[in-house]
Amino acid sequence: MKISNEIIKQELEAIENALLQLRDGATIDDIRSASGLEIELRTLQRRLAALEEKGIITSTGKTKKKLYFHSQIRKQVEVHEVKSDLLPLSKKSREIQAVVSQPIQKRKPVGYNRDFLVQYRPNRDSYLTKKELDNLAKIGTTNNPDQPAGTYAKEILNRLLIDLSWNSSRLEGNTYSLLDTQRLISFGESANDKSATEAQMILNHKDAIEFLVQSDENIGFNRYTILNLHALLSNNLLPDPAASGRLRTHGVGIHQSVYEPLAVPQQIEEFFELILDKASQIEDPFEQAFFVMVQLPYLQPFDDVNKRVSRLAANISFNRHNLAPLSFIDVPGDLYIQGMIGVYELGRIDLLKDVFLWAYERSAARYAAVRQSLGEPDPFRLKYREQMRSLIAHIVSGGLSPKEAIVEIKEDTQQIPINDQSQFMEAVETELLALHEGNFARYRITPAEFKKWSAIWQAK
Repeated sequence: MKISNEIIKQELEAIENALLQLRDGATIDDIRSASGLEIELRTLQRRLAALEEKGIITSTGKTKKKLYFHSQIRKQVEVHEVKSDLLPLSKKSREIQAVVSQPIQKRKPVGYNRDFLVQYRPNRDSYLTKKELDNLAKIGTTNNPDQPAGTYAKEILNRLLIDLSWNSSRLEGNTYSLLDTQRLISFGESANDKSATEAQMILNHKDAIEFLVQSDENIGFNRYTILNLHALLSNNLLPDPAASGRLRTHGVGIHQSVYEPLAVPQQIEEFFELILDKASQIEDPFEQAFFVMVQLPYLQPFDDVNKRVSRLAANISFNRHNLAPLSFIDVPGDLYIQGMIGVYELGRIDLLKDVFLWAYERSAARYAAVRQSLGEPDPFRLKYREQMRSLIAHIVSGGLSPKEAIVEIKEDTQQIPINDQSQFMEAVETELLALHEGNFARYRITPAEFKKWSAIWQAK
């Protein structure tokens, strides 16, 4: 029986979506399971060969040991591994990194350690030192500390929606660019070369952020907030639609980890409530945020999307106190995952804490109102100053639309060393999104050119 082109297209897309989630590579059996495809082995091999021929996926090894990777994910991982060196790590963090980087076969399986949560005493124990808390408060304080909760977040909402949606999705392997994300959020226009799953993930982030920022005083570390936050973030992404906003009722495994979370529903319920109770008691907003980033994923209370819930839930504290939000700008995906595995398998928070502290400082720096000076110029932007200026000037003077700009940026980026390409694209896209009538002259653009480009750029 002849298979239609539409069915083949659907099968290829299912394989792509599976590999976008399997960041560390996948065997053919992994792909068959993750994609849900019920096709013969030879057919699956032909589909994989077709995708590899087009450069959409790559592979390593032979026969049963052969691993497949989505090309965009592999490129991201390589770039993030280089960028990881920019994030200062403590000796303890490097020890954790060394352990969790070992092959999974060499790591000892572990289960949920109840004492890790039970023995934590709010406002007596603290994951963050006084010095760390004082520094976070210094860099996170805004001009709105005495205003009603959420005032600051609402003022920067349009920017926060794009930053946090993009960066949190990126940490899950999403391949949308910053401009792709802006177009999707602002106009509902998805990228033609991306999967529907990726668009759904970003739109879910948008809905979840708006829920946290624009809702009433009921938002907090309570059942209502966290369950609905999960429902919004997992909307249309889970095999069982009823699992959105519901605590899980079965066991789950953690990809590329030997950690086995709790499987008994009554215990999951008990410790979920204990997390919320302890989080609500914590007075310091930064300790409160980091506590949630540690404990929620460690429990894995939901079928999936647990880390996404914890990243957005961390912002509940900052929103309530009108502090700069945490949008995970520039956070290397490999370090974040290693930090989480350090919590899962070792019960150690040091690596995740280093990532959190660095990430908050980067996020606070993005929102210029929180500080009068951001210190020394960014060495990366200084290094590529002329290339960025030339490219941005070309985009604006040529009156390019967002779609055309994305193509132009990708083509120009090929001239940049591969290790800097991802960061260069982000820097250019960030500059374009921040361009307004008071700063375009630095790109040697005339007022007429800027006015014409603005009309095109903002057109739906």
